[in-house]
Parts: sequence; C-alpha cells; structure tokens
Amino acid sequence: MRVEQLGEGEPKIAVVGSIHGDEPCGRDGIEAVLADPPSLSEPVKFVVAHEDALAAGKRYIEADMNRVFPGDAESDVLEERLAAELAAELDGCTVLSLHSTQSYDGMFALVDEMTPFAREVLPHLSVDAVVRTAGHNEGRLFTVAPGAIEVECGYQGSAQAAANAERVIREFLAAIGVSDGDAVGRDRPLPVFQLGDPIPKSAADSYEVYARNFEEVAAGDPVAAADGNQVVAEKSFHPILLSAEGYEDVFGYTADRVGVLD
Repeated sequence: MRVEQLGEGEPKIAVVGSIHGDEPCGRDGIEAVLADPPSLSEPVKFVVAHEDALAAGKRYIEADMNRVFPGDAESDVLEERLAAELAAELDGCTVLSLHSTQSYDGMFALVDEMTPFAREVLPHLSVDAVVRTAGHNEGRLFTVAPGAIEVECGYQGSAQAAANAERVIREFLAAIGVSDGDAVGRDRPLPVFQLGDPIPKSAADSYEVYARNFEEVAAGDPVAAADGNQVVAEKSFHPILLSAEGYEDVFGYTADRVGVLD
C-alpha cells in the first residue's frame, strides 16, 4: 500500500484507488493529480491500495479485498491484512474511492446511503447515475467508511477510465470545498437507483447480454444468456454492472430507480 499526501497537517480527506489490481485507473488518476496538484486549503491523503495485485495484473492475490473489510491485521491472507491497514488509514476521513468495470464506459457513483453529504456532493461530479447499495455491503469498503463515495470510472484498463479518475478526483476536491476547481454544470437531474438482487450466471462456454445498464428491462424480456439459455426478467428492473464476463457467477445486478438529484 502506498500513501502520499498533499498539504501540511493530518488529513481528514482521503482518495483511494486500485483496491483491485485489475483496475489501474485509480492509481493512474491519483498519480496524475499528484503530478499536477491543485491548490488545497486542507491536506489530502492519496492511497494506492493494492500494489501487489497491480504488479501482477490481477484483481487480487489471495482474496477479493473489497469483500473482506474490516480485515484482520494478523491474518495470513494478504488482502485481509491490507483491508485492516486501509481501514486504519481511512478512520475519520471523508473518502472518495475509485474503481472501474467491464460493463459501462461512463462514470457512475455508489453510496451506502443518500446522506446529506452525498446529496450535496454528487451533483457536482461528472457521473451519469448514483446507485444506493444499502443492504448489499457485507465485506465492502462501506463497512469501514459508510459515508464514502465510490465512483466507477469506465472500462478496466482503458485510457478513458484513467482520465475519468483524474477528473472526478479534481471535481470531488472542488465539491467538498478544499480546492478552487470548476464546478460541474449539469443540464438534467441525476438519477438514483437502489441496488437489488444479483442476476445469476451459470457455468457455460459463452455468454451474451441483451440489456443496457441503467435502461429499464420489462418483465418477460430476455436479459442475458449462457450457452444460449436465456435469463428472462421476472419483473421490470434497471440493470447495474451488467456484462458477459465481468463476474464469475453473476451477470450483474437488478436495481429500481428511486428518484433524482437536482
């Protein structure tokens, strides 16, 4: 784990990248901001979370780090030790965490709950949607940083995801009032979704998806297929993180649209 800091004093703001080693955009966005830092009124720490997995080009070495929080400093499992170390680094901090996907080329945010802080900050980020994940956070970063804002920055390994990560770091620092960056101009409300159930994915040689993330699927419509065997929507929903290859045992998740942020 690598921790860098801009500004003097004890930071109460933290930016985290690359909890997963196959998501280098967090590291790349952090390094771009460190190379050309904004003027800050408060210190900020920047954490590249899983350097070993980044070096190996793998999501994790022994266990998925974003499924083992709060971690265990005495564990024999690398990611459990890293999770405990990261939890300690983030204690008492306002947190932005950066990720990427195999399912969506734009940016969207995830929060545990729609807190007043989230409602204030999220409209000032260049995200297409917000996903509330309450009830689905076992072992995730939200268990140790419940007020965190996570942002999916685009396709894993893409130059666009790295550029998006840098952009949203700068927007976040401006939105919370510690830098003089430009505010995001938004010409339409920001849709908010509540995360629901996983969409099961059986073992197969080939997979297809038919729906588009954040676009409503009607009851009875095909969502995806494994070796040609279709998964059909039992009721209408909006897909989240839907992709053919992103997860081993699920295609993605259902969600309900629950409101908007102006």
